[in-house]
Amino acid sequence: MCIVIIVAVTRKTRRYSGGVYDLGLHVVWCPKYRRQVLGGRVAVRLRELIEAKAAEKGWEIIALEVKPDHVHLFVKHEPKASASYVANQFKGFTSRVLRQEFPHLKSQMPTLWSSSFFVASVGAVSADTVEKYINTQWERPWTKKQREETERAPCV
Repeated sequence: MCIVIIVAVTRKTRRYSGGVYDLGLHVVWCPKYRRQVLGGRVAVRLRELIEAKAAEKGWEIIALEVKPDHVHLFVKHEPKASASYVANQFKGFTSRVLRQEFPHLKSQMPTLWSSSFFVASVGAVSADTVEKYINTQWERPWTKKQREETERAPCV
């Protein structure tokens, strides 16, 4: 007996004058020295600030988790924003506001966030799927004829 399960991946694409896109990033960043300072009221306020910055930029937060010593964020953004720009927008804004509102963060650490971060693109299909799709372009019936014509055409 064979059971086939079909999973439909739904994509929510966005449009702008230059095209259609669906870009997502997994961003992780930590406090300086990986100190466990993101608890209680600080964590609640950090969440609010991240949501406010995303709304200001028109980005969509898919998932957000604030741990005592790091932040995980899955955010959808527009094509003009680079991965480092997205990460630094969240880090810079939240650092400035949190250090103003919670003086103990200023006195305990020289800066709130470590200078580094992790960011990875997130998509509906795997890298292997995209690679296979690109590498098999000429195998599709509607492109075989084009390839044959290209190969037979004389070089000028």
